Amino acid sequence: MKITDNVYALESTKGSYAYIILGMETILVDTGQMWQGKEILKELAAMNIKLHDIKHIVLTHHDLDHVGNAYMLQKVTNAKLWAAKEDIPYIKGYKNRPGIKRIFSFLFRVRKPESVCAYNKDIRIGDIEIIATPGHTPGHVCILYKDVLFAGDLVDSRKGELRPYPNMNWNKDELMKSIKSISNISFKWVCPAHGIPVKRELLY
Repeated sequence: MKITDNVYALESTKGSYAYIILGMETILVDTGQMWQGKEILKELAAMNIKLHDIKHIVLTHHDLDHVGNAYMLQKVTNAKLWAAKEDIPYIKGYKNRPGIKRIFSFLFRVRKPESVCAYNKDIRIGDIEIIATPGHTPGHVCILYKDVLFAGDLVDSRKGELRPYPNMNWNKDELMKSIKSISNISFKWVCPAHGIPVKRELLY
């Protein structure tokens, strides 16, 4: 699904969208659910995107439906995998996910990536900007590329308008603060994981 000239939602990850940015470097935003891996590879091939052209995989947060193919995609692309330092212990399995997410972690055994780099304000990743938006998880981030905001689970659009992500939030107050903070940022499109990309004016 084309969003702008250089931004696409991967249809193979519908339900928990991953996105591809064809910018200064090719960047994958999130990795979908663990059973979507083969279809992701097929879709990338159909788009004529060579795996070795993907230089970075950036994660918005540690939930399983966002890191489900991180291990596999890092292996086949040799891309650098990035996440916030607060969420890396959950991605690597050093910490258990809280609440019902812990049960999901036991039910769905997602392979842990071998290496995860922590976002660092002094290290530029292509031509994207990493914006800390804690609330859904301690280390949740949004990704800004030109006029597109990749929102992860900060908001969703499943009911036709953007609203705060309703489920399994680490800290609802922090989530609302993060939503307020992005209102000061200039962008035209919001690309959530759940729902479809929508124009900024629908932002809660």
